[in-house]
Amino acid sequence: MELQHFNIKIFVEGDFNVDRTAIIAVFHDWVREQSLGELLIDVADYRHVPNGPGILVIGHQADYSMDHTDGRWGLRYNRKAPQDGTNDDRLRQSIVAACHACRLLETHFKADGPLRFERNAFQIVVNDRALAPNTTETLEACQIEWKRFLTDALGHSDFHFEKPEETRKLVGVRVTAANPFDVPAKP
Repeated sequence: MELQHFNIKIFVEGDFNVDRTAIIAVFHDWVREQSLGELLIDVADYRHVPNGPGILVIGHQADYSMDHTDGRWGLRYNRKAPQDGTNDDRLRQSIVAACHACRLLETHFKADGPLRFERNAFQIVVNDRALAPNTTETLEACQIEWKRFLTDALGHSDFHFEKPEETRKLVGVRVTAANPFDVPAKP
């Protein structure tokens, strides 16, 4: 199965106490400066939607957002454009892009919060119901690949997957690692 359209959500550590308007300003800076190595187009504010997408940077290849889905704040990277390479290549690119955005936000808000993202928990979702329907078979196949990938990427296999209870959601898992993972400074 050739997976595309990965979503990676890295959760905020503790409470999200940063002024949301300041996040909007940072996202506008990212668009103006084209800070993330992908074509960024606009910023959208969905803070009025309960447990929704929050504040988004709309891009051509991907969207970035301070997401509040499921009542939990985090940085979500939503890959939209297809990519070449293997499933591992595409997953790695998505994780690195999400980590890079987290690092930029942490650096920007260091004196104002600080804003920190968790280093031992994140979510992997495939945003493509046609390619990866949320079935037991799809999830099992994905978990085999993701376990192999993460064991190599993290340097250990001391992590576990938690799947959402809701079958109407996209196929994916929450990953919790015993040891913190590194958040790279640049992709």
